[in-house]
Amino acid sequence: MNIFKHIGKTVIISAIAVLSLSSCSDTKSYAERLVDENKAINLYLSDYKVENEIPEDNNFLVGEDAPYYRLDEEGNVFMQVLRTGDRENNMATDDQLIFFRFTRYNLLYYYNYGELIGEGNALDMNNVPTSFRFNNTTLSSSTQWGSGIQMPLNYLGIDCEVNLIVKSQYGLTSEISTVSPYLYNLRYFKPLSN
Repeated sequence: MNIFKHIGKTVIISAIAVLSLSSCSDTKSYAERLVDENKAINLYLSDYKVENEIPEDNNFLVGEDAPYYRLDEEGNVFMQVLRTGDRENNMATDDQLIFFRFTRYNLLYYYNYGELIGEGNALDMNNVPTSFRFNNTTLSSSTQWGSGIQMPLNYLGIDCEVNLIVKSQYGLTSEISTVSPYLYNLRYFKPLSN
């Protein structure tokens, strides 16, 4: 009877070892996923002009044919301006409550399958708009969205609209480990009453 228990344990241990070895070969390292993230972003941006610097006086080209502007030194966030908003009277201030509507597209899915499939709250007005407090890094309700989606408000009015490419480390904190870059279409709003 003991020999069968020993054989059973050996079979189970062997099966676990085989499964763990096969799962290791099927998964990519974090470094490999970072390379894939860059490839996905480069593939998407290959159809657009990319500017490596913000224009003087924030004089952005605007529209669907406008270039993508790199917003940080490392190339983690790129912005295409669709509407600048009122930059004289409607700039965000620190800790101001900002609502936003978005549709986002997983660029790794685009890289692998050639399709942009959107998700978000932009099209269904029954969905509650999402929000953050501008430049407030102490509230999880603000930081959960990552720092990338706040960056356009450093240059544009609150009533702007942008397309924004956000690498995983600047995106949703719950998704950093997946190393998936996203293309966002974002529209920002002030609360109805302040």
